Amino acid sequence: MPKLQLQTIKHTKAAANGHRRTNGHRHTNGHAKLKPGKINWDELEYSEMVAAVAALAGPRPRAPQDIVAPDWSPQSVRVLNERYFLKSKDGTVIETVPQLCWRVAWETARAEVKFGKSREEVMAIARQYQEMMLNRWFLPNSPTLMNAGKDNGLQYSACYVIPVPDDLAGIFDGIKYQSLIHQSGGGTGFSFSRLRPAGSRVKSTMGVSSGPVGFMRVYDAATQEIKQGGSRRGANMGILRVDHPDIMNFIHCKDSGGITNFNISVAITDAFMQALAKGEDYQLHAPITDKNGTTKTPAGKLNARQVWDEIADGAWKTGDPGLVFLDRINQGTGNPVRAQGWEIESTNPCGEQMLYPFDACNLGSIFLGHYVKDPSTSSGQVGGDWDKLKQTTHLAVRHLDSVIEMNPFPLSQIKEMVQQIRRIGLGVGGWADMLVKLGIAYDSEEALQLGEKLMQFINSEGHLASQVLARERGAFPMWKQSIYAHDTPIRNSTVTTIAPTGSISILAHASSGIEPLFAIAYQHIVKIENRTLTYVNEMFENIAKEKGFYTEDLMAKVAQKGVIRDIEEIPADVRAVFGTAHEIHPDWHVKMQAAFQKYTDNAVSKTINLPHDSTREDIKRAYMMAWETDCNGITVFRDGCKGDQVLNLGHNTDKKVEPQPQESLGEHSILPRPVKVEGATYRIETPLGSAFITVNHDGDGNPFEVFITIGNAGREVAAMAEALG
Repeated sequence: MPKLQLQTIKHTKAAANGHRRTNGHRHTNGHAKLKPGKINWDELEYSEMVAAVAALAGPRPRAPQDIVAPDWSPQSVRVLNERYFLKSKDGTVIETVPQLCWRVAWETARAEVKFGKSREEVMAIARQYQEMMLNRWFLPNSPTLMNAGKDNGLQYSACYVIPVPDDLAGIFDGIKYQSLIHQSGGGTGFSFSRLRPAGSRVKSTMGVSSGPVGFMRVYDAATQEIKQGGSRRGANMGILRVDHPDIMNFIHCKDSGGITNFNISVAITDAFMQALAKGEDYQLHAPITDKNGTTKTPAGKLNARQVWDEIADGAWKTGDPGLVFLDRINQGTGNPVRAQGWEIESTNPCGEQMLYPFDACNLGSIFLGHYVKDPSTSSGQVGGDWDKLKQTTHLAVRHLDSVIEMNPFPLSQIKEMVQQIRRIGLGVGGWADMLVKLGIAYDSEEALQLGEKLMQFINSEGHLASQVLARERGAFPMWKQSIYAHDTPIRNSTVTTIAPTGSISILAHASSGIEPLFAIAYQHIVKIENRTLTYVNEMFENIAKEKGFYTEDLMAKVAQKGVIRDIEEIPADVRAVFGTAHEIHPDWHVKMQAAFQKYTDNAVSKTINLPHDSTREDIKRAYMMAWETDCNGITVFRDGCKGDQVLNLGHNTDKKVEPQPQESLGEHSILPRPVKVEGATYRIETPLGSAFITVNHDGDGNPFEVFITIGNAGREVAAMAEALG
């Protein structure tokens, strides 16, 4: 490191230490001597970078008191209290909602000092971030909300892909990397396609290989142990190429209930789809790794239609595997540096974020329910608030890029890759909320057209925002080797992703991602405590009152059934608007995914819901429709395919049970969690899948904590089960 830089960093560290002694409320002038342009930020260790930023930006001020926003719901605060709020050493919550938003806002805004911004300018941008998050116009992914500004050393991104090489040291390095990422709230994806088939001879030991599925079980077991120690359970994606010799074993690896911490997807190639169309066999290839790298050797053939049938059979039984159209992904915007010969081999756990090996992406979502004009305003028209959406898009892109600047990446390989391509994923949530407010049925051509127009707008404005940042901060380093090399320089190699927003949609009090409403009323029953929590869609109640068809008897009927499309007392137009996930034909689910995918850089997380009586042919139809409409992948879920139910449509009493507000802080002491607790995990079959309920107890045998897992990680049901647990 050059002498000047060493002196600068020494001064920076001293200044930062001086700031800490002021307890965050007095600002020294030592930072004024530093010159951001003289610091080689990319070569600094994380602690050195933080010290320099702290010296330049000064200490975090108190949270603004003049930014007005609606109160967050009791359910949101409960989830924040459990997993997000800053806590003291004894486990007491010492943070409020505005303080959390300010903590995250300041941490990301102070990245501006790297590019010459003053403390006053940082304050102004932080206030904008604070307002945006506090109003839930936009929220970043959970790890950012959990960790940013806490000085806990834990990273801020949601999505990672870790390579799995065909050697024992590399395989177990992957488990170590997975554990570090899960500990801080990230999810991991793996391609096991480099591993030699099960039963292959290992020359160094003269033993035989366990194969991809065998090692997946080892990764799964590691996740099971790590997930109870962190604030967010680990989730994985396991992918295997359709031309790997172990593909049939992989397709059915979850049939017996094993490998519970993985979603799995088959990587579909163009060659396979061509063979499928002709009803022909296709070639399998065994990976062979030597000192010259990985090569492939022919390893027999399989009939494409037989494999297609087996994939549909597995999905009919368990919801897995999904499909990832690998060649299409590698030819699209999700692979922005393909001129270098780079390839995507896996995705994050929910499938929407394709990533290179050792790649990562931080996500964030705009909640669309806030972007409908109020007819009581001067315009007097109901419609999308495009000006407000544009402003939020530009601010959100700046925020996500700044997260990269301040992120304490868990591995040096990940830091290097992220800094080279600067991938971000701006998406949306609350799509169903927006449609309801506009009076548009989810399963309608009008909804598809609006979805496509909306995502085209966000993607276009997001790219413009990234180009503006490139002028301020520079293009991403691999820009000249990317698909954008002949266009305007851009700061981020990808800009948009549609995530499921499982957890943050609860915080935002919004519908999840681009999914339809799950239900109009549903309940959570805790039999041991004889307690029932009932949730009724607020927008439906309001519309019922506005249109004059609200009665206590009708609401009791709605609460009992959970859905309304077959309740004839309700006007037909209202019934159409409030269609729910399992009432909407699977074709419309696929069409909606395709509409948003058309203008999304990465991919779209979308569950294709099918009724319980759907056949394997119905699943194959959905798969083929996803291929034909240019989706990057597909996940189906047949109602009840996994087998007493944590979330229940409706309820069997006409008494409405409201969720109780959070108890005031300090009313009861919160015991610190011991390093080790003991308990048991119970498996219960539900119509939405196998529910795994872990109850741990303290040293006196009293229940201490509960974890609930149901369905595939990242989906709305899984997020709600986790929050209720």
